[in-house]
Amino acid sequence: MSETSFKSSFLTFNGKAKILHSTWLAFFITFLVWFSHAPLMSTIKQSMGLSDIEGNILLILNVALTIPARIVTGMLVDKYGPRNSYTAMLVATTFLCFFFAFAQTFEMLALAKFLMGFVGAGFVIGIRMISEWYPSQQLGLAEGIYKGMGNVGSAVGAGTLVYIASLFGGNDGWRFAIATTGVIALFYAVFYYFSVTDTPKGSVYFRPNKSGGLELTSRKDFIFCLLFNLPMVGALAVLTWRVTDAGVVAGTGAEVIAGAGLISDLAAFIIYAVLIGLFLYQAVKLFQVNKEMLSSPPVEEILQYKFKQVAILSIGYAVTFGAELSVISMLAQYFENQFLVAASAAGIFGACFAVVDVLSCPSGGTISDKFGRKMPLILLLSGAAIGFYIMSQITPDWPIALVVITMMTCSFFLGSAAGCVFAVVPLVKRKLTGQVAGTVGAYGNVGAVLFLTIFSFVSPSVFFLSIAGAISFSVVCTLFLDEPKGAMAEVMPDGTVQLIEMH
Repeated sequence: MSETSFKSSFLTFNGKAKILHSTWLAFFITFLVWFSHAPLMSTIKQSMGLSDIEGNILLILNVALTIPARIVTGMLVDKYGPRNSYTAMLVATTFLCFFFAFAQTFEMLALAKFLMGFVGAGFVIGIRMISEWYPSQQLGLAEGIYKGMGNVGSAVGAGTLVYIASLFGGNDGWRFAIATTGVIALFYAVFYYFSVTDTPKGSVYFRPNKSGGLELTSRKDFIFCLLFNLPMVGALAVLTWRVTDAGVVAGTGAEVIAGAGLISDLAAFIIYAVLIGLFLYQAVKLFQVNKEMLSSPPVEEILQYKFKQVAILSIGYAVTFGAELSVISMLAQYFENQFLVAASAAGIFGACFAVVDVLSCPSGGTISDKFGRKMPLILLLSGAAIGFYIMSQITPDWPIALVVITMMTCSFFLGSAAGCVFAVVPLVKRKLTGQVAGTVGAYGNVGAVLFLTIFSFVSPSVFFLSIAGAISFSVVCTLFLDEPKGAMAEVMPDGTVQLIEMH
């Protein structure tokens, strides 16, 4: 297919374009529900009598469960297929949305927000679906469209939910606005199930030989993968510490409460013990899945892949998507507090950061398809680091228009870099695409938890500067990424090896 006909095919709703559009819309809806609280946070705080600390806790809780949920979802999609997985995700999204919308206490809100973090794992499902339908030379653009259009769900919510809430009026208008998004998710679950298939007709859906952990191809990678699970558990430990009554620490010019007192010290110690148990359980499952590999001669070179690729992509996504999630979560409040604009206007200004993804993610994917996977990622990450440094210099004296333009430019580099990351993910190992995407996606939420934790202690300027530093670190890591080349080898059901061209 020529480049012109390939691009024009996206305007249709047939064949693989139908799969792409149906799947990004599923992602769009999960993001609409997941971040429906962000533009309404001021109203929710006023209605429920929440403090600023409690509001910040809700922001962190919203992304916490997504860390293990993306790992689990990656395993499920590889085993059961994206059609069944996305349908189940949308149904679960509906009920979690209703739970949050009609919670009556802060504790119920906190639990609902924590459980709604599961909704963010839907992103992983579509990565596998798109990779089944598009060839590698078109994969960057297709995955970029999926990610970019899906992320706009948060922007649409930011631009519309305040208005929808006002239509219902009263202190509870926000509840009905959020519940509306849950109804949309339920209806779309039915549509998606009857509209898509996991693969084109006649294609094989490759599944991992074992489930419960990532299949690896060398002993060195086994140790690497085991250690790489630590930051995911560590992020959850940081979250636990943040919501514990931990006293007072020095803030930026004032005293800042270190914990919200949501849980007691005893409960925190129990959670820490559970997290240690979770890490040990992951280690056991990883060993069980790879026991044969560890005790056998080295895997044939043609069937090997390097876990180093997964690790570097995970770090890249931690600083791109992690930054995006955290910034989206705080921008509306940032404009309200720093520039004293109305909540509705602040929501629209905040949405400008996310809506750029419509262009940035497909652009990053296209650049990756045309100019290679490694160097474009390095350049785009560097641009994002510079962008966040400039954002850290913003003061209330800046014109609003200049602030919005600066943020949108930074967002373009950030989204393009994230698009480049997921242009590479499906090229690591086809049958493990869901699990690789789950690991990389989970690190996106590790980044979000850490960035939002930093935000709860520091000024917005220091927050933006910390993101710039983290992205700079990822640039150094990306220097060690191997450019994908040649072909991937997968074992067919009959035991023969099939080569999948990567160019």
